Amino acid sequence: MLRARYRRILRFFAGVIVHILTWDILLPRLGLGKLARTTRPQRFRRLAATFRQLAIQLGGVMIKVGQFLSTRIDVLPPEITEELSGLQDEVAPEPFEAIRKMVEAEFGTALEARFLAFEETPLAAASIGQVHRALLNPPPTAPDPTPLAVVVKVQRPNIPILVETDLRALKVVARWVNWFPPVRRRANVPALVEEFSRILHEEIDYLSEARHAEIFAANFAGHPEVRIPKVYWEYTTRRVLTLEDVGDIKITDYTAIEAAGINRAEVAKRLIATYLKQIFEDGFFHADPHPGNLFVHPLPADAEEGETTRPAWQLVFVDFGMTGTVPADLMDALREVLIGVASRDAARLVQAYQRMGVLLPTADLGLIEKATQEVFDRFWGKTLAEISMSPDEVLTLLVEFRQLLYQMPFQLPQNLLLLGRCLSILNGICLGLDPQFNVWESVVPYAERLMRAEQESLLRPVLKTTLQMLRTLVSLPQRADAVLARLAQGRLEVSDPTAHAHLERMERSIRQISTALVFMALLLSATQLALHERYLAAAIAGLGALIALLLTLLPR
Repeated sequence: MLRARYRRILRFFAGVIVHILTWDILLPRLGLGKLARTTRPQRFRRLAATFRQLAIQLGGVMIKVGQFLSTRIDVLPPEITEELSGLQDEVAPEPFEAIRKMVEAEFGTALEARFLAFEETPLAAASIGQVHRALLNPPPTAPDPTPLAVVVKVQRPNIPILVETDLRALKVVARWVNWFPPVRRRANVPALVEEFSRILHEEIDYLSEARHAEIFAANFAGHPEVRIPKVYWEYTTRRVLTLEDVGDIKITDYTAIEAAGINRAEVAKRLIATYLKQIFEDGFFHADPHPGNLFVHPLPADAEEGETTRPAWQLVFVDFGMTGTVPADLMDALREVLIGVASRDAARLVQAYQRMGVLLPTADLGLIEKATQEVFDRFWGKTLAEISMSPDEVLTLLVEFRQLLYQMPFQLPQNLLLLGRCLSILNGICLGLDPQFNVWESVVPYAERLMRAEQESLLRPVLKTTLQMLRTLVSLPQRADAVLARLAQGRLEVSDPTAHAHLERMERSIRQISTALVFMALLLSATQLALHERYLAAAIAGLGALIALLLTLLPR
């Protein structure tokens, strides 16, 4: 069975390579390039649809491959990525007996000995594993004897073998594709397969997912408005993961959200705020925020505030198998992106793109800056409903930019693609919660805080330097008096009769330089304080700068 699966994958991709060689390389050389170009969108769409059917039939890793390819808008044409974007990670559930055997093999004991109750019908089924509700006995020291409600994620049988089989086939295909210079110049296909392999191995390791959940819980420890399920480590292995059952109202169940007295627009704002924190503060984000992984949990109303008070609620995250990281250098560049967007500074935004390393030297920076400015002018501050364009025009514009992205000579790192996919899903969820959702209202205040922090970070070294200069200036007269005293007492040997005059000129020069430096430091401080609207302190610093300037210019 594994050999047949391996050969079937190789046959499919060999057919794709032959198709592209025939239509996109051979026919243009025979003078039929126009035919190849006009039929390319339909041909690519058919190839993607064929792969989609193959992935559904084979299941397991191939569905993950399709989802991975759907994010690679930097190296694949939109006809392929659009066709694969709807590939869902939901398949028929595994028979319960197979799940029972898996759990018992992992714990080395009967299922009933481990769990107080275990539902046979799965709560959800995906290509790698499926989720069942269960009950646990509370610890002996627990004050509440009520059984603990948990969800148990169990990996399907033979997944590690299927993963290795499919990855072996994909690595062979990557070597085939890498033989062609046009492809090799555009994308490092073997590296993409290695990247996908790393992500997949991490996703099938439930111990890794459990660690991710605890990292999220630690990051949001001081944020009671966000809830992360507790990990029950004594019931968790590499292939079985047991978490606190925190599922409540699905984030797309708008009727239930409203019935609980929760403002849907507030849910959208909180969701975006949590992701801004994850990306720009924690550098670690939940990369799969589809509606099945997000819930709203109403909390009992505060009795002291009365029953009419709007009930408190929590935003709940589940399923931490797919996460993304933001390294420090990328985080700095993303902050620049956010500040550039908030200030509508197209040039700063393009510079941030360069810092992220996504633009090659051959990219037309002027054209990118012009296109960015046009987007600002057309869409800034508007909700989707307020954009003065027809739906067809909006779609055309998006396709135009996407096609430009596909044609540009660069390849995005996977963490950026995960982030882009994540933000795209979030935008859809927020618009569903609130059709008038305006992303600027959430992003701009956060960006303004970043800009204030940036100004303060610049102000601190200026103030430090100013204090050092002031200390130096205060000590200079004492030091000069000490030198002159030594000279008057005859304890300073001078071999040149003009040395005293040189010393006095040197002292005057030092004082002028010191005063000039103090002037510059006070002037910078006044400017920074004015930017922070601290006008009284700015005025005092400005007066000090004026006095220092006069002292510098006056003859000594």
